[in-house]
Amino acid sequence: MRTTPDRIRHAVSFEILGLLIVTPLGAWAFDMAPLAIGVVAVVGATIATLWNYLYNVLFDRAMLRLAGHVHKTVALRVLHALLFEAGLLVVLMLFIAWHLDVSLMTALVMDLGFAGFYLVYAFAFNWAYDVIFPIPGAGRRQARASTD
Repeated sequence: MRTTPDRIRHAVSFEILGLLIVTPLGAWAFDMAPLAIGVVAVVGATIATLWNYLYNVLFDRAMLRLAGHVHKTVALRVLHALLFEAGLLVVLMLFIAWHLDVSLMTALVMDLGFAGFYLVYAFAFNWAYDVIFPIPGAGRRQARASTD
């Protein structure tokens, strides 16, 4: 299990590196000023964090009211993830359209581009992080499991 300081290092390095990559890449891809895209990226990360907290609280409360528990089946987890991403997409799309003064369709395309980037980036970052900062003792457990 990872320690709290390790989790903080992970989260902070994920966000900083992501911003350092997505800002110039987004500026180039969308032919916009890096500062404008940087603001979208920083505000987007902040909104995503706040939305994550709010959404999960609301979803759990709804589950308690409707089902009497918060146990999620696989199907419910898929629904949970889809509704989370749809809500985040709408909120970020509205912010992008307002901040960059673009149409909702352009904002949607940009938002999907950011979502696609972060999907690939999260996969690669987490894999690299696990290689660079392995979980203490994880190698011994895996070695033991493979000999059993």
